[in-house]
Amino acid sequence: MNFYLTALLQGLCLSAIALGVYLSMKIFNIPDITTDGSYTLGGVITATMLTHNQSMYITIPAVIIAGGIAGALTGLIHTKLKINALLAGILVMTGLYSVNLTILGRSNVPLLNTASIFNWLNVFVNPNQNSLVILLIIVAVLGLAIGYLLKTDFGIAMRATGNSEQMVRAMGVNTDRMKILGLALANALTALSGFMMTQFQGFADINMGIGIVITGLGSVIVAETLINWLRITSISLNLVLVIAGAIIFQMVLAFTLNIGVDANLLKLATSVFVLLIVSIPRLIARKND
Repeated sequence: MNFYLTALLQGLCLSAIALGVYLSMKIFNIPDITTDGSYTLGGVITATMLTHNQSMYITIPAVIIAGGIAGALTGLIHTKLKINALLAGILVMTGLYSVNLTILGRSNVPLLNTASIFNWLNVFVNPNQNSLVILLIIVAVLGLAIGYLLKTDFGIAMRATGNSEQMVRAMGVNTDRMKILGLALANALTALSGFMMTQFQGFADINMGIGIVITGLGSVIVAETLINWLRITSISLNLVLVIAGAIIFQMVLAFTLNIGVDANLLKLATSVFVLLIVSIPRLIARKND
C-alpha cells in the first residue's frame, strides 16, 4: 500500500509540472521543452540554498523567480527573435544544463539535515501521511490560484491569445507579452515542482529533468482525454483533471513496476503509455466516423 501512496505523493509533486504544461500547451499552443531544464533548475536551487542553510521562505521565492526567468527567456527568444517556440525551448533547456551544473557544483547533492516542507506537519505517525496532507494543501492552493488567474481579465486575454492570436492582437492586446508572461508562469510552476520533488526524494541530480516533459505531457493528455469524454467546459474542473492526470500517470507507472516490469524499461513503458492515451481516442473517433 505504501508503494502506491509513494506514487500518489510523486504525482502530487509533479502536478505543478502538469499545470505548467497545461498553460503552455493548451492555453498558448506552445510545445515548451524548457520544462526539462527549469524542473532541474528548481531542484538545483533548492539543494544549493538549503545546504547553505538558507531559509525555506527565501528558497521558495528564489525557485519560483528562477523558473519564471527561464520561461521568460524562452518567450523572449520566441517572440522577439521570431525563432520557432520548440527551438527556443531547446536552446534555453540546453543552456540551463550548464547553468544547473555550475550552481550545483557536482552531479548530485543530497539533502541531509536540512529544512523540509515535509516537516511542517506532524499529525500522523506515518511520515508519508503527513507529506500527503502537506502536498494536498500546496496543490490545492496552486490549483485555486491558477483557476482564479485564468478567470480574470488577464487570464481571459491569455486564453484568447492561444485561441485566436490575430483577433486578440486586433483588440489591442500585446500577444508577445502574454506569451512571455505565460511561459514564465508555466516554468515557475515547473521549477516549483522540482523544488517539491527534490524535497521528497532527498537529493538533487543534474539529470533529474531529462524526459520530465513527457511526464507533464502525458498528464495533460490523460486529463484532456477525460475532459473530452466527460465534455467538461469549466476551467476549474479542467485544472482538477490536469492534477488528477499527473496522479493517474504516476499510478500507472507504479502499477507497471508492481507487476514486475524491469525498472530499466520504465522509460519505455512511459512512452508506450503516452502513445496509448494519445492514439486510443483518435482510433475510436475514426471508427465512429
